[in-house]
Amino acid sequence: MYALVDAVSFYASAEKVFDPAIRSKPVVVLTNNDGCVCAVCPIAKRLNIPKFGPYFKVKHLLEQNNVIVRSSNYELYANLSDRMMNVIARFCDTQHVYSIDESFLHFNSYTPLISSWYDYGHTIRRTVWRETKLPVGVGFGVTPTLAKAANHAAKKLSGFNGVAVIDTEGSRQAILQRMSCQDVWGIGKRLAKKLKIMNIHTAWQLAQQNPSAMRRTFSVVVERTVRELNGETCLNWDDVRQDKREIFSTRSFGERICELTALKTALINHVTIVGSKLRAQKSLTNQLYIFAASSSHENIFYKKSFVYKFTNPTNDTCVMANAISEVFGQIYQPAVRFYKCGVGALELTSQQFQQDDLFNKCNDNPQLMNCLDAVNKRYGKGMLSLASSKLNDRWHMNRAFLSPQYTTRWRDIPKIHCE
Repeated sequence: MYALVDAVSFYASAEKVFDPAIRSKPVVVLTNNDGCVCAVCPIAKRLNIPKFGPYFKVKHLLEQNNVIVRSSNYELYANLSDRMMNVIARFCDTQHVYSIDESFLHFNSYTPLISSWYDYGHTIRRTVWRETKLPVGVGFGVTPTLAKAANHAAKKLSGFNGVAVIDTEGSRQAILQRMSCQDVWGIGKRLAKKLKIMNIHTAWQLAQQNPSAMRRTFSVVVERTVRELNGETCLNWDDVRQDKREIFSTRSFGERICELTALKTALINHVTIVGSKLRAQKSLTNQLYIFAASSSHENIFYKKSFVYKFTNPTNDTCVMANAISEVFGQIYQPAVRFYKCGVGALELTSQQFQQDDLFNKCNDNPQLMNCLDAVNKRYGKGMLSLASSKLNDRWHMNRAFLSPQYTTRWRDIPKIHCE
Protein backbone atom coordinates (compact mmCIF):
# COMPACT_ATOMS: atom_id res chain seq x y z
CA MET A 1 0.00 0.00 0.00
CA TYR A 2 1.11 3.55 -0.80
CA ALA A 3 0.02 6.87 0.70
CA LEU A 4 0.45 10.52 -0.24
CA VAL A 5 0.37 13.13 2.50
CA ASP A 6 -0.01 16.65 1.15
CA ALA A 7 -0.34 19.93 3.05
CA VAL A 8 -3.43 22.03 2.32
CA SER A 9 -2.37 25.34 0.70
CA PHE A 10 1.02 24.92 2.34
CA TYR A 11 2.39 28.47 2.05
CA ALA A 12 -0.84 30.05 3.28
CA SER A 13 -1.23 27.46 6.05
CA ALA A 14 2.38 28.01 7.16
CA GLU A 15 1.66 31.72 7.62
CA LYS A 16 -1.03 30.82 10.16
CA VAL A 17 1.08 28.50 12.33
CA PHE A 18 2.67 31.16 14.52
CA ASP A 19 -0.07 33.76 14.08
CA PRO A 20 -3.31 32.37 15.59
CA ALA A 21 -5.02 35.73 15.04
CA ILE A 22 -5.27 35.05 11.27
CA ARG A 23 -6.21 31.34 11.38
CA SER A 24 -9.87 32.11 10.80
CA LYS A 25 -9.20 34.80 8.19
CA PRO A 26 -8.59 34.61 4.41
CA VAL A 27 -4.86 34.57 3.59
CA VAL A 28 -2.98 34.72 0.28
CA VAL A 29 0.77 34.49 -0.37
CA LEU A 30 2.58 36.29 -3.19
CA THR A 31 5.44 35.15 -5.42
CA ASN A 32 8.89 36.74 -5.74
CA ASN A 33 8.81 40.53 -5.69
CA ASP A 34 5.13 40.32 -4.67
CA GLY A 35 4.23 39.80 -8.32
CA CYS A 36 1.46 37.17 -8.36
CA VAL A 37 -0.75 35.21 -6.00
CA CYS A 38 0.82 31.76 -5.54
CA ALA A 39 -1.11 30.36 -2.55
CA VAL A 40 -4.71 30.81 -1.41
CA CYS A 41 -6.03 29.36 1.83
CA PRO A 42 -9.40 27.51 1.79
CA ILE A 43 -11.18 30.50 3.34
CA ALA A 44 -9.84 32.82 0.64
CA LYS A 45 -10.80 30.36 -2.10
CA ARG A 46 -14.46 30.96 -1.28
CA LEU A 47 -13.94 34.55 -2.46
CA ASN A 48 -12.95 33.25 -5.93
CA ILE A 49 -9.52 34.81 -5.77
CA PRO A 50 -7.65 33.63 -8.90
CA LYS A 51 -4.41 31.76 -8.24
CA PHE A 52 -1.30 32.86 -10.16
CA GLY A 53 -2.99 36.10 -11.18
CA PRO A 54 -1.02 39.38 -10.95
CA TYR A 55 -1.32 40.99 -7.53
CA PHE A 56 -2.11 44.45 -8.87
CA LYS A 57 -5.18 43.07 -10.66
CA VAL A 58 -6.70 41.56 -7.49
CA LYS A 59 -5.42 44.12 -4.98
CA HIS A 60 -8.77 45.92 -4.81
CA LEU A 61 -10.64 42.62 -4.34
CA LEU A 62 -8.30 41.61 -1.52
CA GLU A 63 -8.67 44.93 0.25
CA GLN A 64 -12.44 44.85 -0.18
CA ASN A 65 -12.67 41.45 1.56
CA ASN A 66 -10.03 42.16 4.24
CA VAL A 67 -7.76 39.41 2.95
CA ILE A 68 -4.41 39.03 4.73
CA VAL A 69 -1.56 39.37 2.22
CA ARG A 70 1.88 37.85 2.85
CA SER A 71 5.12 37.79 0.89
CA SER A 72 6.80 34.41 0.36
CA ASN A 73 8.71 33.53 3.54
CA TYR A 74 10.90 30.72 2.19
CA GLU A 75 12.96 30.38 5.36
CA LEU A 76 9.84 29.69 7.42
CA TYR A 77 8.34 27.31 4.85
CA ALA A 78 11.51 25.19 4.61
CA ASN A 79 11.73 24.80 8.37
CA LEU A 80 8.05 23.90 8.78
CA SER A 81 8.35 21.44 5.89
CA ASP A 82 11.20 19.64 7.67
CA ARG A 83 9.12 19.42 10.84
CA MET A 84 6.10 18.07 8.96
CA MET A 85 8.14 15.45 7.09
CA ASN A 86 9.76 14.24 10.32
CA VAL A 87 6.34 13.70 11.87
CA ILE A 88 5.01 11.87 8.78
CA ALA A 89 8.08 9.60 8.64
CA ARG A 90 7.06 7.96 11.92
CA PHE A 91 4.01 6.38 10.28
CA CYS A 92 5.73 4.15 7.69
CA ASP A 93 8.87 2.19 6.95
CA THR A 94 9.72 4.00 3.67
CA GLN A 95 9.24 7.70 2.96
CA HIS A 96 9.93 9.71 -0.21
CA VAL A 97 9.75 13.49 0.11
CA TYR A 98 8.33 14.48 -3.27
CA SER A 99 8.20 18.25 -2.78
CA ILE A 100 8.21 20.85 -0.02
CA ASP A 101 4.64 19.93 0.95
CA GLU A 102 4.17 16.38 -0.41
CA SER A 103 5.45 13.06 0.88
CA PHE A 104 4.89 9.53 -0.42
CA LEU A 105 4.74 6.68 2.08
CA HIS A 106 5.26 3.01 1.20
CA PHE A 107 3.96 0.37 3.57
CA ASN A 108 6.03 -2.64 2.62
CA SER A 109 6.55 -4.60 5.83
CA TYR A 110 4.84 -2.04 8.04
CA THR A 111 1.40 -2.94 9.37
CA PRO A 112 -0.69 -0.21 11.08
CA LEU A 113 -2.11 -1.09 14.47
CA ILE A 114 -5.37 0.65 13.61
CA SER A 115 -8.13 -1.47 12.04
CA SER A 116 -8.47 0.42 8.73
CA TRP A 117 -6.42 2.63 6.42
CA TYR A 118 -9.11 5.29 6.71
CA ASP A 119 -8.67 5.51 10.49
CA TYR A 120 -4.90 5.44 10.07
CA GLY A 121 -5.11 8.42 7.72
CA HIS A 122 -7.02 10.43 10.29
CA THR A 123 -4.42 9.51 12.91
CA ILE A 124 -1.72 10.94 10.62
CA ARG A 125 -3.76 14.13 10.08
CA ARG A 126 -4.38 14.65 13.80
CA THR A 127 -0.74 14.05 14.71
CA VAL A 128 0.60 16.45 12.06
CA TRP A 129 -1.88 19.11 13.18
CA ARG A 130 -1.10 18.62 16.87
CA GLU A 131 2.67 18.88 16.40
CA THR A 132 2.97 21.41 13.55
CA LYS A 133 -0.46 23.07 13.21
CA LEU A 134 -0.44 22.30 9.47
CA PRO A 135 -3.58 20.79 7.86
CA VAL A 136 -2.89 17.86 5.53
CA GLY A 137 -4.83 15.53 3.26
CA VAL A 138 -4.05 11.80 3.13
CA GLY A 139 -4.71 9.44 0.23
CA PHE A 140 -4.09 5.69 0.15
CA GLY A 141 -3.76 3.54 -2.97
CA VAL A 142 -2.22 0.30 -4.17
CA THR A 143 0.03 2.30 -6.56
CA PRO A 144 1.62 5.77 -6.24
CA THR A 145 -0.69 7.16 -8.95
CA LEU A 146 -3.80 5.83 -7.17
CA ALA A 147 -2.48 7.25 -3.88
CA LYS A 148 -2.15 10.62 -5.62
CA ALA A 149 -5.71 10.27 -6.95
CA ALA A 150 -6.99 9.39 -3.49
CA ASN A 151 -5.23 12.44 -2.08
CA HIS A 152 -6.95 14.60 -4.70
CA ALA A 153 -10.29 13.14 -3.64
CA ALA A 154 -9.52 13.70 0.04
CA LYS A 155 -8.89 17.41 -0.56
CA LYS A 156 -11.03 18.34 -3.56
CA LEU A 157 -14.03 15.99 -3.86
CA SER A 158 -17.14 16.14 -1.68
CA GLY A 159 -17.85 13.25 0.66
CA PHE A 160 -14.30 12.94 1.95
CA ASN A 161 -13.08 14.52 5.16
CA GLY A 162 -9.37 14.84 4.44
CA VAL A 163 -8.78 11.10 3.92
CA ALA A 164 -9.57 8.82 0.97
CA VAL A 165 -8.67 5.18 0.31
CA ILE A 166 -8.52 3.31 -3.01
CA ASP A 167 -8.13 -0.34 -2.06
CA THR A 168 -11.09 -1.99 -3.82
CA GLU A 169 -12.49 -2.01 -7.34
CA GLY A 170 -15.53 -0.09 -6.15
CA SER A 171 -13.52 2.72 -4.50
CA ARG A 172 -11.23 2.95 -7.53
CA GLN A 173 -14.12 3.36 -9.95
CA ALA A 174 -16.04 5.76 -7.70
CA ILE A 175 -13.12 8.18 -7.37
CA LEU A 176 -11.70 7.96 -10.91
CA GLN A 177 -15.13 8.63 -12.43
CA ARG A 178 -15.26 11.95 -10.57
CA MET A 179 -11.76 13.06 -11.63
CA SER A 180 -10.87 14.75 -14.89
CA CYS A 181 -7.84 13.56 -16.86
CA GLN A 182 -6.02 16.76 -16.02
CA ASP A 183 -6.15 15.87 -12.31
CA VAL A 184 -4.27 12.60 -12.85
CA TRP A 185 -0.63 12.60 -11.80
CA GLY A 186 1.52 12.85 -14.95
CA ILE A 187 -1.24 14.18 -17.22
CA GLY A 188 -0.77 17.90 -17.82
CA LYS A 189 -3.08 20.49 -19.33
CA ARG A 190 -1.80 20.08 -22.90
CA LEU A 191 -2.00 16.29 -22.75
CA ALA A 192 -5.51 16.50 -21.30
CA LYS A 193 -6.60 18.55 -24.35
CA LYS A 194 -5.32 15.84 -26.69
CA LEU A 195 -7.13 13.17 -24.67
CA LYS A 196 -10.31 15.23 -24.84
CA ILE A 197 -10.15 15.13 -28.64
CA MET A 198 -10.09 11.32 -28.30
CA ASN A 199 -13.25 11.59 -26.16
CA ILE A 200 -11.33 10.69 -22.99
CA HIS A 201 -12.52 13.11 -20.32
CA THR A 202 -12.30 11.35 -16.94
CA ALA A 203 -9.60 9.42 -15.16
CA TRP A 204 -11.83 6.34 -15.34
CA GLN A 205 -12.04 6.62 -19.14
CA LEU A 206 -8.25 6.95 -19.25
CA ALA A 207 -7.88 3.81 -17.13
CA GLN A 208 -9.98 1.85 -19.67
CA GLN A 209 -7.54 2.53 -22.51
CA ASN A 210 -5.11 -0.02 -23.91
CA PRO A 211 -1.69 0.74 -22.33
CA SER A 212 0.31 -0.31 -25.39
CA ALA A 213 -1.83 1.84 -27.68
CA MET A 214 -1.40 4.84 -25.37
CA ARG A 215 2.35 4.32 -25.51
CA ARG A 216 2.33 4.36 -29.31
CA THR A 217 0.12 7.45 -29.39
CA PHE A 218 1.79 9.41 -26.59
CA SER A 219 4.71 8.06 -24.55
CA VAL A 220 5.86 5.39 -22.13
CA VAL A 221 4.92 7.72 -19.26
CA VAL A 222 1.25 7.70 -20.30
CA GLU A 223 1.38 3.93 -20.66
CA ARG A 224 2.69 3.58 -17.11
CA THR A 225 0.06 5.99 -15.86
CA VAL A 226 -2.72 3.85 -17.38
CA ARG A 227 -1.26 0.71 -15.85
CA GLU A 228 -0.96 2.40 -12.45
CA LEU A 229 -4.59 3.51 -12.60
CA ASN A 230 -5.44 -0.17 -12.98
CA GLY A 231 -3.45 -1.21 -9.91
CA GLU A 232 -0.16 -2.24 -11.55
CA THR A 233 2.82 -0.58 -9.88
CA CYS A 234 5.18 0.83 -12.53
CA LEU A 235 6.52 4.07 -11.07
CA ASN A 236 9.26 4.23 -8.46
CA TRP A 237 11.63 6.76 -7.03
CA ASP A 238 15.37 6.58 -6.55
CA ASP A 239 17.22 7.59 -3.42
CA VAL A 240 19.48 9.77 -5.61
CA ARG A 241 17.81 12.10 -8.08
CA GLN A 242 19.16 12.35 -11.61
CA ASP A 243 21.61 15.20 -12.07
CA LYS A 244 20.27 18.31 -13.74
CA ARG A 245 21.20 18.87 -17.36
CA GLU A 246 21.08 22.64 -16.99
CA ILE A 247 21.43 24.88 -13.94
CA PHE A 248 20.00 28.41 -13.90
CA SER A 249 19.87 31.26 -11.41
CA THR A 250 17.62 34.17 -12.37
CA ARG A 251 15.63 36.77 -10.51
CA SER A 252 13.86 40.05 -11.11
CA PHE A 253 15.04 43.09 -9.16
CA GLY A 254 13.18 44.67 -6.27
CA GLU A 255 13.42 47.95 -8.18
CA ARG A 256 14.72 48.91 -11.62
CA ILE A 257 18.47 49.48 -11.85
CA CYS A 258 20.52 51.41 -14.40
CA GLU A 259 23.99 51.42 -12.84
CA LEU A 260 26.72 49.33 -14.45
CA THR A 261 28.17 48.15 -11.13
CA ALA A 262 24.81 47.07 -9.73
CA LEU A 263 23.98 44.92 -12.76
CA LYS A 264 27.43 43.32 -12.84
CA THR A 265 27.22 42.57 -9.12
CA ALA A 266 23.86 40.88 -9.63
CA LEU A 267 25.20 38.70 -12.47
CA ILE A 268 28.23 37.62 -10.45
CA ASN A 269 25.98 36.79 -7.52
CA HIS A 270 23.96 34.53 -9.84
CA VAL A 271 27.12 32.87 -11.12
CA THR A 272 28.12 32.20 -7.50
CA ILE A 273 24.87 30.31 -6.99
CA VAL A 274 25.30 28.37 -10.24
CA GLY A 275 28.88 27.42 -9.35
CA SER A 276 27.83 26.14 -5.93
CA LYS A 277 25.09 23.97 -7.48
CA LEU A 278 27.49 22.62 -10.11
CA ARG A 279 29.96 21.50 -7.45
CA ALA A 280 27.19 20.02 -5.32
CA GLN A 281 26.22 17.59 -8.10
CA LYS A 282 29.87 17.17 -9.23
CA SER A 283 29.28 18.62 -12.69
CA LEU A 284 31.19 20.93 -15.00
CA THR A 285 29.79 23.36 -17.54
CA ASN A 286 31.06 23.95 -21.06
CA GLN A 287 28.94 27.03 -21.74
CA LEU A 288 27.57 29.91 -19.68
CA TYR A 289 24.39 31.68 -20.73
CA ILE A 290 24.26 35.30 -19.49
CA PHE A 291 21.35 37.69 -19.98
CA ALA A 292 19.83 40.94 -18.74
CA ALA A 293 16.53 42.55 -19.72
CA SER A 294 14.19 45.42 -19.03
CA SER A 295 10.51 44.91 -18.29
CA SER A 296 8.25 43.96 -21.18
CA HIS A 297 5.95 46.76 -19.99
CA GLU A 298 8.58 49.44 -20.74
CA ASN A 299 8.07 51.66 -23.78
CA ILE A 300 11.17 50.14 -25.38
CA PHE A 301 11.86 46.54 -24.40
CA TYR A 302 15.54 45.59 -24.18
CA LYS A 303 17.05 42.14 -23.74
CA LYS A 304 20.60 41.09 -24.42
CA SER A 305 22.13 37.65 -23.93
CA PHE A 306 25.48 36.02 -24.58
CA VAL A 307 26.71 32.41 -24.56
CA TYR A 308 30.27 32.14 -23.30
CA LYS A 309 32.14 28.96 -24.30
CA PHE A 310 34.89 27.76 -21.96
CA THR A 311 38.10 26.27 -23.33
CA ASN A 312 37.97 23.74 -20.48
CA PRO A 313 34.73 22.77 -18.71
CA THR A 314 34.60 24.33 -15.26
CA ASN A 315 32.68 24.71 -12.00
CA ASP A 316 35.03 27.29 -10.51
CA THR A 317 33.18 30.41 -9.41
CA CYS A 318 36.20 32.65 -10.08
CA VAL A 319 36.60 31.38 -13.64
CA MET A 320 32.90 31.93 -14.35
CA ALA A 321 33.00 35.39 -12.74
CA ASN A 322 35.85 36.32 -15.09
CA ALA A 323 33.66 35.22 -17.99
CA ILE A 324 30.98 37.66 -16.80
CA SER A 325 33.56 40.47 -16.81
CA GLU A 326 34.69 39.61 -20.34
CA VAL A 327 31.26 39.81 -21.96
CA PHE A 328 29.58 42.35 -19.69
CA GLY A 329 30.31 45.22 -22.07
CA GLN A 330 28.21 43.47 -24.73
CA ILE A 331 25.24 43.09 -22.39
CA TYR A 332 25.07 46.37 -20.51
CA GLN A 333 23.39 49.31 -22.18
CA PRO A 334 23.34 52.78 -20.57
CA ALA A 335 19.95 54.32 -19.78
CA VAL A 336 18.20 50.93 -19.78
CA ARG A 337 16.11 50.30 -16.66
CA PHE A 338 17.01 46.66 -16.05
CA TYR A 339 14.28 44.53 -14.49
CA LYS A 340 15.76 41.02 -14.59
CA CYS A 341 19.02 39.20 -15.17
CA GLY A 342 20.38 35.70 -14.81
CA VAL A 343 23.00 33.09 -15.54
CA GLY A 344 22.66 29.51 -16.79
CA ALA A 345 25.15 26.66 -16.98
CA LEU A 346 24.68 24.68 -20.22
CA GLU A 347 26.13 21.50 -21.70
CA LEU A 348 26.97 19.91 -18.36
CA THR A 349 29.42 17.02 -18.03
CA SER A 350 30.47 14.83 -15.14
CA GLN A 351 33.41 16.00 -13.07
CA GLN A 352 34.39 12.38 -12.47
CA PHE A 353 34.87 11.47 -16.12
CA GLN A 354 36.76 14.43 -17.53
CA GLN A 355 39.80 14.38 -19.82
CA ASP A 356 42.18 17.32 -19.52
CA ASP A 357 43.31 19.31 -22.55
CA LEU A 358 47.02 18.91 -23.27
CA PHE A 359 47.42 22.34 -24.87
CA ASN A 360 45.00 24.49 -22.82
CA LYS A 361 45.75 24.98 -19.15
CA CYS A 362 42.83 24.61 -16.75
CA ASN A 363 42.50 27.60 -14.43
CA ASP A 364 40.22 25.93 -11.86
CA ASN A 365 41.28 25.95 -8.22
CA PRO A 366 39.38 23.03 -6.62
CA GLN A 367 41.06 23.48 -3.22
CA LEU A 368 39.84 27.07 -3.01
CA MET A 369 36.31 26.10 -4.09
CA ASN A 370 36.21 23.25 -1.54
CA CYS A 371 37.22 25.74 1.16
CA LEU A 372 34.55 28.21 -0.01
CA ASP A 373 31.82 25.55 0.09
CA ALA A 374 32.96 24.17 3.45
CA VAL A 375 32.89 27.60 5.13
CA ASN A 376 29.44 28.42 3.75
CA LYS A 377 28.10 25.02 4.75
CA ARG A 378 29.32 25.38 8.31
CA TYR A 379 28.65 29.07 8.99
CA GLY A 380 25.75 29.82 6.66
CA LYS A 381 25.01 30.55 3.02
CA GLY A 382 26.88 33.57 1.68
CA MET A 383 29.22 33.85 4.68
CA LEU A 384 32.18 33.70 2.28
CA SER A 385 31.84 35.07 -1.25
CA LEU A 386 33.61 36.95 -4.02
CA ALA A 387 34.17 40.64 -3.30
CA SER A 388 32.58 41.49 -6.66
CA SER A 389 29.33 39.77 -5.64
CA LYS A 390 28.65 42.04 -2.67
CA LEU A 391 24.91 42.12 -2.10
CA ASN A 392 22.97 45.24 -2.97
CA ASP A 393 19.64 45.99 -1.30
CA ARG A 394 18.39 47.69 -4.44
CA TRP A 395 18.18 44.45 -6.40
CA HIS A 396 16.99 42.19 -3.60
CA MET A 397 13.51 40.74 -3.80
CA ASN A 398 10.72 43.09 -2.86
CA ARG A 399 8.87 41.46 0.04
CA ALA A 400 6.73 44.22 1.46
CA PHE A 401 4.38 41.82 3.30
CA LEU A 402 7.01 39.51 4.78
CA SER A 403 6.05 37.82 8.05
CA PRO A 404 8.64 37.18 10.80
CA GLN A 405 11.02 34.25 10.35
CA TYR A 406 9.86 32.68 13.59
CA THR A 407 12.08 29.60 13.52
CA THR A 408 15.28 30.76 11.80
CA ARG A 409 16.01 34.25 13.16
CA TRP A 410 16.68 35.00 16.83
CA ARG A 411 14.92 38.36 16.85
CA ASP A 412 11.77 36.79 15.36
CA ILE A 413 11.33 34.06 17.96
CA PRO A 414 7.69 34.20 19.21
CA LYS A 415 7.29 35.86 22.59
CA ILE A 416 4.61 34.95 25.12
CA HIS A 417 3.52 37.51 27.70
CA CYS A 418 2.00 36.07 30.86
CA GLU A 419 -0.05 38.25 33.19
